Amino acid sequence: MDNDVLLNIYRRPETVLTVDEIAQLSRNIPYKSLKDRLSYFTKTGRLIRLRPGIYAKPDYDPLELANKVYRPAYISLETVLFRGAVIFQTYQTIFLVSYLTRSVTVAQTTLQFRKIKDPVLTNLTGIEPRLGYFIASLERAFLDAVYIYRDYHFDNLEVINWEKVDLMKGIYQSHAFEKRVDDYYKIYQDEHG
Repeated sequence: MDNDVLLNIYRRPETVLTVDEIAQLSRNIPYKSLKDRLSYFTKTGRLIRLRPGIYAKPDYDPLELANKVYRPAYISLETVLFRGAVIFQTYQTIFLVSYLTRSVTVAQTTLQFRKIKDPVLTNLTGIEPRLGYFIASLERAFLDAVYIYRDYHFDNLEVINWEKVDLMKGIYQSHAFEKRVDDYYKIYQDEHG
């Protein structure tokens, strides 16, 4: 029976699962018994308990962990901007947009959550589902940064698809924000004619 629980976890392509997700995979096992088995699997090294209610396979993806700590949330801001070469400063922290502002360190991974208003957070425009997590497109991360930070230095505006930005900026429902976006577009135009 113990092997059934572990097999169900390892059959999943995700590398980080919550207790509730594991319970869905093991419906015939009482919750208390399931928690005891998960404790045993962590003691024997088959799973890692990252924080209460969150377990991972030994080779887990930190981006999956990031989306399990607070929900709803998606990876954005500096994490996406660096990967897309919009900023050149590297960070060890994973940056997310969520319903709260908080910094959390889990298993040597620092997660920085930045609060954004609910209508923006729950709007899936420019949010890409990946295996085990959600991540902003480059343009959505740019818009999140303009919205949250107000006055941010971007190193390379040339890689931004400005047509996508123009289509998405309305979801933030702020004229002052849209003016800031337009100001960045003017900077881009001045630099790249």
